[in-house]
Amino acid sequence: MRVQRLVAALVTALLAGCGPATTAAPGPSTSQPAPQRAYAVGMRQFVVDPGGTRPLPVTVWYPVEPAAQPAPAATAPGPALTRLAAPAAAPSPGPPEVRPGAPVAAGRFPVVIYSHGLHSLPELHAPLTTRWAAAGFVVAAPTYPRTNLRARDFSRADVRNQPADGWRLIRHLIRLDARRGDPLAGHLAVNRIGAAGHSAGGFTTAGMFTSGHPARLRAGIVIAGGGLAGSFAGPVAPLLFVHGSADPIVPESVGRAGYARVLGPAAFLSLPGQGHGEYLTPGRPGFAQVLAATIDFLRWTLYDDRAALRRLPIDAQLPGTTALTSRLPR
Repeated sequence: MRVQRLVAALVTALLAGCGPATTAAPGPSTSQPAPQRAYAVGMRQFVVDPGGTRPLPVTVWYPVEPAAQPAPAATAPGPALTRLAAPAAAPSPGPPEVRPGAPVAAGRFPVVIYSHGLHSLPELHAPLTTRWAAAGFVVAAPTYPRTNLRARDFSRADVRNQPADGWRLIRHLIRLDARRGDPLAGHLAVNRIGAAGHSAGGFTTAGMFTSGHPARLRAGIVIAGGGLAGSFAGPVAPLLFVHGSADPIVPESVGRAGYARVLGPAAFLSLPGQGHGEYLTPGRPGFAQVLAATIDFLRWTLYDDRAALRRLPIDAQLPGTTALTSRLPR
């Protein structure tokens, strides 16, 4: 009973101020190695179950071929923290080129479900999610019905329903991948799916990893969040936690408690002295390390890129800015 009261209290603290299932047969595997260069990014929006009781608007960012550019003059190498893979060229430190409605690049790409926090929207997380798409992932971000910035009937308690919304979106994407004529058809590696989210979205992400979840959900990233009742059960999937040590909304101890509950490979990236998410803003301390660590983690778990796993401890750490605790394989 004490544990249940503690979980309820933690969720209440979370919801006070967040800022910006059945097992199916495996789908087609990604048939290409992890990308060695950055993509431009396409964007598409649709609504899952528009006539249902919980319509779910979704923003999707996905890899597209960049527009032809003149050959650049020779320059010094970019920072190692932003590279995609050795010996790949470093991507631009600026935001990726986004082209709404552009055709998806050739190939199949792993999928990441990204969940926003309270009083937030998918587009407020675009500095992170578009860079993931440029790294070779399809990022699908739902706008949750009762916790988004524009919700007319806002309800903190509705977070408990959002893991099911995430799975509803996954099922919809599986159908789109098989739907002839859909722009995403044949481009989604629907047996290689990750989930990620910030704050209430981090709790939502954890809530998708309950006992017996389909094995197609292969990895999770919990940013400024923690676990819900039943989280982090099998099948085993690697988890990466990202948390500011001075977070006033969700204390770092909540994230570390979730990290301690993970049965399989896990890592915890702490940002000393930082709060609830300023490290998700380009140019702020820690952004480069969070971006590099999350891309390394997704490349390892969703592309089976062992080189990315080896890079992750190096890319994630900058003395005085980040600190990594890891139970990842070597």
